[in-house]
Formats: sequence, structure tokens, C-alpha cells
Amino acid sequence: MTSLAIFGADLPYWAQSLLRVLGGAVAVLLPAGTIVYLFLFKMMSFMQSRLGPMEAGPYGSMQLFAEVGKWLQKEDISPTRADKRVFRAAPLVVLMSTFLLVAVVPFGPDAYFTDFDAGVFYMLAVSSISTLGILMAGWSSANKYSLLGGLRAAGQLIAYELPMVLSVIGVVIQAGTMNLQQIVVKQNSDEIFGWNGIGFPYILTQGIGFLIFMIAVQAELTQTPFDMPIAESELVSGYMTEYSGFRFLIFFIAEFATAGVFALIASILFLGGWGVPFSWFGWAPAGSHEIDNWMNVGGPLIMLTKMMVLTGIIMWVRFSYPRFREDQLQRFAWKVLIPVSLVNIMITAVLKVAF
Repeated sequence: MTSLAIFGADLPYWAQSLLRVLGGAVAVLLPAGTIVYLFLFKMMSFMQSRLGPMEAGPYGSMQLFAEVGKWLQKEDISPTRADKRVFRAAPLVVLMSTFLLVAVVPFGPDAYFTDFDAGVFYMLAVSSISTLGILMAGWSSANKYSLLGGLRAAGQLIAYELPMVLSVIGVVIQAGTMNLQQIVVKQNSDEIFGWNGIGFPYILTQGIGFLIFMIAVQAELTQTPFDMPIAESELVSGYMTEYSGFRFLIFFIAEFATAGVFALIASILFLGGWGVPFSWFGWAPAGSHEIDNWMNVGGPLIMLTKMMVLTGIIMWVRFSYPRFREDQLQRFAWKVLIPVSLVNIMITAVLKVAF
């Protein structure tokens, strides 16, 4: 992370780069595996009154490794008429978007990969790269189902990218910065009417923005009820229909890893991120070594806890609600979410100027 001060050593650049790559891989793959096991294998099973995978390992805990091994052994097939270069690159583009997204997430006072002053802008920009990968997959597969899935995904992701951007603007106005690290610090150091017992998590004033952001995340992930680009009953598997083996596995990993990363970003913007209110350290001023040392260890655990709660909400919605029709999906974005988010921005700006 910057000078990797959390390890108490000033490492050479190549070692820092290697640790960043390894750290990024852990930050993407570990949450993805945890989400798949806890929610896809177990939570969905319990909601449907069944046990889920139970054979591989205790309570099916090794099932994910069995699934990965199975997909790695499958033959990598490309359709005869497919544009093979684009077809093979599409899953990597989608996964690359997730890795670029996690690069801006702070996990503690010194535990971060990058510290951009325009971190919010960067996050919103790279999150849309996955749309290109999905379009590439749909077009290059030489399959009508895949093409329909890709076109649906493009229309949906463009429509719901706008509410996501607008929901974050309220947080930026309130914090006065686009630096994600500073947004975390402000939420844990500010006061509510002179009381600093819980800091000032922005979900208290940006609750509408938080709700819009989580709905937009659900749509960006193409999770039910926004799964029209996949729609198994209509399009087989949408833009992924022609993929098999390792490349299908990459799409699968990217879907759940991106859910985890978006949950991390939501926790930073609205729930105080890696921190607990600095007033709890009454004997230490904000930014002191006592707080920093503790938060560099506890921060990632706090972030993981908040991520699991928010991801649980995403998966609960996925397992509980039926799919929208395409016209309902678009109408909800353009006639409900965008106007409400604009009103939220207007109210936030007025109150910021007034107070």
C-alpha cells in the first residue's frame, strides 16, 4: 500500500508492486469465494428449505474448490463463426474492471492501494468498463441469444449508471471532497448537533441516496430483479451462452467479486468505511498513531463485516423478487430513480449552503 507503512518497512518499488498485485487478488477473490459459499450455496438453500452442497468438505465448505476444479477441466470451446480474439478477451475485460475498482478502496488509514483525490470519479468511471466486456461477449459469440443479452445489458447498464452517479453526488457535496479516504475520515470525525458518539455516517442524511445506490448496484450486477441480460427462461444464459470452461468461470468470479467491491464502496460512502467514531478514542486525537495503528488492523475486518451485511441484502433481493419486464426496468430508472436522485441532490445542496 503507499509506503507499506503498515508492515513497518520501506520496501523497494518492485516489492511494493508485487504486494499490491497479491493484495488486489486477495481483495477480489476472497470476498467472491465467501459470497458464493455463504449466500449462493447456503443462504439460498435455507430460504428454499434445503441444505445445499454437503458432500465436499464439512457442510460443503470445499464445494467451491470442487466447482473451480470442474470448470478448469472443461474444454474451452469457441463457436466456429465467432470473432475469436474479441470472444476470448471479453471475460478478461469484465474481470479487469473489478480489479481496477478495488484499487481505489481504502481498508485503513495506511492500508490502501491508491489514494486518488478524485477517487469517486475514478470509481464511477472504471465501473462502467464491464459494460464493454459484456457487449464484446454478446456481439462476438455469433449467437442471437448472446447478442440480445449483450444489447439488453448495454441498455440496462447505461440507464442505471446515471442513478448511481447521481446518488453519489449528494455524498460528495456533503463531504466536500471526492477522496474516498477523506470521506471515511469525515464520517468518523464529524458531529451530529454537537454529539460525536457515532460520528456522522452519511446514511443518516443520504438515506435516499444509499437506497438508490444499492438499487443501481443490483442492476449493474444484472442480479434479479434486473437480470434481463441473462434471463435463462428467454435467452438461455444471455451474453454467456457460448462460454464454457475457464472463460465462463471468469464471468462467474467477476459477478460475485464485483458485488463484494460495490458493497465495500457503499460502506465507504454511507457507513463510515473502515473506521469507528474517533471519539471512542477519547485519549487520542483524530489521525494520531494510536488510531492509525489500531485501524490498520481492525479496519479491514470492519470493512469485511459491512461488506457481508450489504452483500447479504443484495443476495436476499436476488432470491426474493421476480424479474422485471424490459419496459418496467427502463421506466423505473428514467421516471423514478433519476428524478428522485436529482431532488436529493437539490435538497443536499440547499442544506449545505444554509448550514
